[in-house]
Amino acid sequence: MTSFGAIYPEYSCAYNNPLNCDRPLNTAQEFKGAKFCLECGFPATLPQEIEIKGNWGTYQANNYLGVRGYGRIYSGVQVKDKQPVEIKEYLLPNRCFNEQETLDRKQIFQRVGGVKLADSRIQNFRLVNTIEAIADEKAERCYLITQKIDASQTLSQYITEKGKMTASQVRELLNQALQTLEFLHSQKLRFPSNQVQPGIAHGNINLHSILIKFTNNQNFSIYLCDLAIWENLFIPSAIHQPAPAQKEKDLESLGLVAAYLLAGRTVDYASNQPFNPRDNQQWSTKDTHLKQFIERLIGLGKPFISAEAARQALMQLPKEGQINNLSQSSETEPANQNFKKWYLWLLVLGCLLLGGGIFYYLLLNNQREDSNRYLAWYGLNNKFLDVPNIPSGKFGYTGENRGTWNYIIKQQVDNIVLNDLFKNPSPEAQAFFEYTPVSSNLENPDKPIAAVVKGEKDFAITSLTNNIPGQLDKKPVAYDGLLVYVAFDQQNDNLVDELNEKITLEQLRQIYTKKITNWRQISSKLPNIEIIPFKPTEPEAISKFKEIVLKNDPQDIALFTDKVTSLDTTSTQNQIRQESDKEKRIGTIAFGIISKVKGQCTGYPLAIADDNKPAIQPLFKKRDRRPIKTSDDLCEHDDYFFDVNNFKSYPLGYPIFVVYPKDNSRPPAGFKFSELLITRQGQCLLNKVGLVPLQPIPDVIDNYACKSLP
Repeated sequence: MTSFGAIYPEYSCAYNNPLNCDRPLNTAQEFKGAKFCLECGFPATLPQEIEIKGNWGTYQANNYLGVRGYGRIYSGVQVKDKQPVEIKEYLLPNRCFNEQETLDRKQIFQRVGGVKLADSRIQNFRLVNTIEAIADEKAERCYLITQKIDASQTLSQYITEKGKMTASQVRELLNQALQTLEFLHSQKLRFPSNQVQPGIAHGNINLHSILIKFTNNQNFSIYLCDLAIWENLFIPSAIHQPAPAQKEKDLESLGLVAAYLLAGRTVDYASNQPFNPRDNQQWSTKDTHLKQFIERLIGLGKPFISAEAARQALMQLPKEGQINNLSQSSETEPANQNFKKWYLWLLVLGCLLLGGGIFYYLLLNNQREDSNRYLAWYGLNNKFLDVPNIPSGKFGYTGENRGTWNYIIKQQVDNIVLNDLFKNPSPEAQAFFEYTPVSSNLENPDKPIAAVVKGEKDFAITSLTNNIPGQLDKKPVAYDGLLVYVAFDQQNDNLVDELNEKITLEQLRQIYTKKITNWRQISSKLPNIEIIPFKPTEPEAISKFKEIVLKNDPQDIALFTDKVTSLDTTSTQNQIRQESDKEKRIGTIAFGIISKVKGQCTGYPLAIADDNKPAIQPLFKKRDRRPIKTSDDLCEHDDYFFDVNNFKSYPLGYPIFVVYPKDNSRPPAGFKFSELLITRQGQCLLNKVGLVPLQPIPDVIDNYACKSLP
């Protein structure tokens, strides 16, 4: 990173470092309203309690905390709900940036300031969560509003206060950081501009951009912040610009951070030169395995091909001081003993150790895989009572009267109706949530959203969020989807086997626009019988089918509307059952929401293929953890579940959102209700009544993780 003092040479700072100088702060404290340092003219710090208005809320800057990277840090709060935030102030001083440069960088900052998962999933990969990027139109400043990580400090501050870390602490820090980099480098991410990018490099890993927070027993978590894509916007063009961010460079930079932490310094005190990891005399650790691993990260050995590969190598790294005890034993064996006898015993012992080592390795690998698989789950709050700052009062919310939520809310869990559980989920908060559905129709399925816009309801729960207005925000709480099923008779030749248990989106489009009316038209191997398509009556399901299968094509929608019979899911299944009892070979095909279709065994849910991609069957058999087959007895409902990771790629799957106002003058009822639903307790409840949770739940075969949660 370019030194701070070098990037603002236009300002005659007494310390040659105007960003980190105390004079701008003193000016702001002594002269109320002063905008510039009285000595050099550099922008002064923000006055206390100044309000910064953004698109999503208003934020109050309180205490100045210091400098991190290329910006100044303040503690603050959201004015609406007094939630603590951190405000990073970036500067575009007019002596260093011309008018066009300032305008361009402000616009770019608002487009790229913060990243989230492209599919709106909520996962904690220890990136500091960005709330909003704000450009001040009237001043030479920008603001990044982020979550506040309480009781945290940068690694640079940690070294200054406590010195070096132990080898085991550095190993844990590397493990967490590599996990975060693996996420950054490989996941599809969305910027505030809605641009999606398949993975990005951090580009700015150093002792200042990694925060550390200690908990009990000296355990800690680290958080990465200040990505180069927005941080480097504030380096004047006259200054040498950093190289474009590269994923490989992230590993090298992380290796240097680890070396500094092991040494407890960034400078070699003997020579007063920067710490040089190439000089073995400057290393102070006895953990040679870790030292060699860090050298590979830095590039002094064979480099790792990815963060994932580096993390796997780290997990398999021998412990500090581990040596081959077998070799030592054989070397110290007295010469006068029977060599062959001891050799035989040692050989047996070696085999036992090898076998045990392999078993331990496989067991450890399985534990690591489980840990990784359920990482998001363990990051959730446990119960409703753990969600902080729930506003008191009575709040009304809504959904479509024939939609998924209206069906879900009426289901029972342990003899308690879900709606009753959600009315007063956190008694201490005295918050009451009253659900009242609105009547929608196929022509206007967006009435729940309209009720929130008009202020008739505090929030809504729906999957139809493509056209929500700018004054609303949304947060996913579970996955929903459509299942396509055909008549199924396990005892006789059936259509499912002849379809190879799958169907494509294109074939569905042609069937539901009546461009294909006989199964033989799909394949000569299929029976010569009429295709009888049915569609459900829920406007929400019909809207998603039009969007995903018909691609919202007006002509196809007109054919679908006019030529396909509407019938509720229960009636469709009864009709299939009646025809099957008559031993007639029927060609019925239908679709419906997963919570209504999963618990039946009249129709067989087909795997869905999108174009030439492999077909995906979302319904899994619990015991074998595999997609269902026609040989399975689907009437044994408790033996089946939706595999979360698999479902995320299912073409007919989609999130369900809580939709709520951004208006900070209204209580954050919707946002807090969404937080309740994404606790472990909330996810278990939604899973039990037929929705797909946002993340895998441990031990789903017996639901162990949910046993203690109602």
